[in-house]
Amino acid sequence: MEKKLPQVCPSCSTHLKVKRLSCPSCGTEVEGLFDFPKLTVFTTEEQEFIINFIKSGGSLKDMATIMNRSYPSVRNYLDGIIEKLNKLES
Repeated sequence: MEKKLPQVCPSCSTHLKVKRLSCPSCGTEVEGLFDFPKLTVFTTEEQEFIINFIKSGGSLKDMATIMNRSYPSVRNYLDGIIEKLNKLES
């Protein structure tokens, strides 16, 4: 089972920040408060959609085939992702 990176504090629901990064190869560690990349707010399914959408050249028709869904449902899914992105920037 793959562990998911928590992004919200289980105590107060504030968005978490990354405090320490470490290299498993040489042991170097970097400390500070770093924001998560914007795309981490998306679910794994949404991230896979975004990756496949880019790989398909932005073709909703191809995405409908990949997802085995109708074109309108894929369009609605994309609109949901766009809405989520717009909320991040406001």
